[in-house]
Amino acid sequence: MTSSKRHARIVDALRTTGVASVRELAERLHVSESTIRRDLKLLDRNGELIRTYGGAALSLRAPAEEEPFGISASHDGTMKDAMAERAAALVPDESVVVLDIGTSTQRIARRLRGRPVTVITSNLAVVDELRDDEAVRLILLGGVLRRNYQSFVGSLTETALRQVSADLVMLSCTGVRTNGHVVDDMAVEAPIKQAMIEAADRVVLIASEAKFPGTGSLRICSLADVDVLVTTGGADPHTLDLCRQGGGEVIVAEPCAG
Repeated sequence: MTSSKRHARIVDALRTTGVASVRELAERLHVSESTIRRDLKLLDRNGELIRTYGGAALSLRAPAEEEPFGISASHDGTMKDAMAERAAALVPDESVVVLDIGTSTQRIARRLRGRPVTVITSNLAVVDELRDDEAVRLILLGGVLRRNYQSFVGSLTETALRQVSADLVMLSCTGVRTNGHVVDDMAVEAPIKQAMIEAADRVVLIASEAKFPGTGSLRICSLADVDVLVTTGGADPHTLDLCRQGGGEVIVAEPCAG
């Protein structure tokens, strides 16, 4: 079996099971565990899966089913603008802020134009907003490009984040469960978000009412880990109280009149 065919079968197996151990994959493909480890290392570097301790994991949604980055950009744009306005106001001058993927963080970047701040991101849409702004010090994290989400992922991105010390991170998610778990449905993004949290002193979660409970089964963090939650008026009150009980501040953004 050629390496390319073996790689395809590994990805297909993970699309079925979500996760698999090195031993399981070796038995399934009738090759040595050392061969599987080399395969997983390469596939991880290419952004096709995430290496885990003793195995690998894949996004719960197949790449063909992922929603392209721009499709939802115009949906509830007014509310996203309101959240971005409140979130950008939390960024002090001369501070270092990490911006996650997403259309909301792109809007935050737009509101940081002309500000003496340092922005660190894996989000190409953020780069497009700030690339010509001489007031902003812009740092782009490397990695494997996910074109439909305009973001970098993989072990190179995680390694770069381990060198980062930021004042705050603006974090996105796909859901906030009623038990306070902040979740995502992309295995390839989850470790990047967790590394961003580790790199920052304060965590600002940007989650509209549609994210309560939203979707996703991969836990990123808990509301107890969130310093500020920026949301909109229809978010579940009980879940918001969990954030407050954990010591976090809740900001409910309202669109500007007119």
